[in-house]
Amino acid sequence: MTDELTGFGGAAHRVAAELRRSILDGELLPGTRVRQEEVASRIGASRLPVREALRMLTAEGLLEAKPNKGARVSTLTAADVDLIYQMRERLEPLALIETLPHFTDADLAKLGDLQEQIAANDDVGDFLRLDREFHLLTYQYVRLESLSETVLRMWNLTQHYRRAFMRVVGSHQRWVINAEHDLLLEALHRRDPVDAERYLAGHIRRTRVELSRHPEIFEE
Repeated sequence: MTDELTGFGGAAHRVAAELRRSILDGELLPGTRVRQEEVASRIGASRLPVREALRMLTAEGLLEAKPNKGARVSTLTAADVDLIYQMRERLEPLALIETLPHFTDADLAKLGDLQEQIAANDDVGDFLRLDREFHLLTYQYVRLESLSETVLRMWNLTQHYRRAFMRVVGSHQRWVINAEHDLLLEALHRRDPVDAERYLAGHIRRTRVELSRHPEIFEE
């Protein structure tokens, strides 16, 4: 029985990982219906682990489940995204300050390496992956699990809209992002919680304001 449960859990995590990648990479767009039988057939899994995988992704914010309608990739309005970004402006600086005292030299070196890759990259998909890794790494030592789960859920919910935004604004906005990342890194190296919190909140706020100037993103 233990081996069966272990196999079931492993299959569910495998299915969840594949669906998560498809959603975060933009292969499954907001509003797309996710049917258990289709996922099971495509990935090669039974329906029980698929059902558990859908439950996991719903908890992460990537899917929304409605009675008698099944699961769909989460969809947000412009007002939803604006509110989530306001939440991020408040919660992520808190998560950063929780993590800051525990940063190691290796952590800071990895952040620096990620920022070098971000600055050298023009591909939207690669940028989103690297930017996500960069920021979530700065919250890795949060002690309160509910805070880290909330932050991750907000990132998941807004992934599609960040991708659409980056395609709209193009590469000419990248220098601003790089400059803000550099300021944040410099504050982290100084172990300065005041500047680190201020730079991060401003970074998130600027994206929120820019998103509000592109309502066409939410009309697609």
